[in-house]
Amino acid sequence: MNMPVTRKDLMIVNMGPHHPSMHGVLRLVVTLDGEDVIDCEPILGYLHRGMEKIAENRTIIQYLPYVTRWDYLATMFTEAITVNGPERLGNIQVPKRASYIRVIMLELSRIASHLLWLGPFMADIGAQTPFFYIFRERELVYDLFEAATGMRMMHNYFRIGGVAADLPYGWIDKCLDFCDYFLTGVTEYQKLITRNPIFLERVEGVGIIGRDEVINWGLSGPMLRASGIQWDLRKIDHYECYDEFDWEVQWQKEGDSLARYLVRIGEMAESIKIIQQALEGIPGGPYENLEIRYFDRKRYPEWHDFEYRFISKKPSPTFELPKQELYVRVEAPKGELGIFLIGDQSGFPWRWKIRPPGFINLQILPQLVKRMKLADIMTILGSIDIIMGEVDR
Repeated sequence: MNMPVTRKDLMIVNMGPHHPSMHGVLRLVVTLDGEDVIDCEPILGYLHRGMEKIAENRTIIQYLPYVTRWDYLATMFTEAITVNGPERLGNIQVPKRASYIRVIMLELSRIASHLLWLGPFMADIGAQTPFFYIFRERELVYDLFEAATGMRMMHNYFRIGGVAADLPYGWIDKCLDFCDYFLTGVTEYQKLITRNPIFLERVEGVGIIGRDEVINWGLSGPMLRASGIQWDLRKIDHYECYDEFDWEVQWQKEGDSLARYLVRIGEMAESIKIIQQALEGIPGGPYENLEIRYFDRKRYPEWHDFEYRFISKKPSPTFELPKQELYVRVEAPKGELGIFLIGDQSGFPWRWKIRPPGFINLQILPQLVKRMKLADIMTILGSIDIIMGEVDR
């Protein structure tokens, strides 16, 4: 009779790229000793679409529909960063009303992103119910987006110097109703999840990142604030009109997966506070700075020639980027979304470098999962909150 031999060597396992808990086409090559993780190597690039090179061959307005495909759950932020860069380069003033509309849209987008983080994160660690609940609220956010922009996910709403269209009649009342309803929804989530003993068992003390470590790795967003650092670009960079509202930076000091969950839940409630204040104080006036459309009429008198107007379809005069470089950033739901932009006195940017928060935050994953159990990979990866569209670009 042959006795089974117990093998002692390590096992190398592929997780992904089409594992349901990978949140996109991420592949982890995991070295296991039984259930213990010895090593983990993330392999990226399955969703690379050359977004930076495309940007260098498009004008800003032509490129706007592309940018919503980086982080396709927080689409307003990618649009905001795309127009903020040229606005800063060209020193373009944004009307007050447009700035308020932008803040409302950005915060609604933050809520939608955090909701679609919460559902799959809970599903990863074994709780199915919140996954169905979050779609209820998220649909309402997308209804608001659809009413204002015409699109549910890829909005193409921001413009250099403002937004594409004013808010429709009745939209502000609808949004205020949503805010009141959503606060009860957040309370429901907290009742259901926060003190759940099974949930706490899975997340408490898992994936701890210390204060110094989080700075050394260059992490940002909820990852940074969950480790005891009160750093929020809305307070620090004073962009749009966030200074005019009363709100608090959400932070925790434990640095584990539970702290990151608490920061995001808190941020959703703070976003509602900002939206309510913006809706109540929204000023009248224009929603777009139309002067920037007329700035190169004199420079190109030949646009009005017979040949240009009737014979051939020549591209219309477009926004010229001055010959200088600039790094511009916003506080996206996942962290600091930045763009390094070099103008070249032409309609196309000479260089367009994206700093996606998910890509930088993912660096620390191999270190966090070492010496943990295989099942903890899901918890830690879920708490980082990545979107492969912006990781691979």
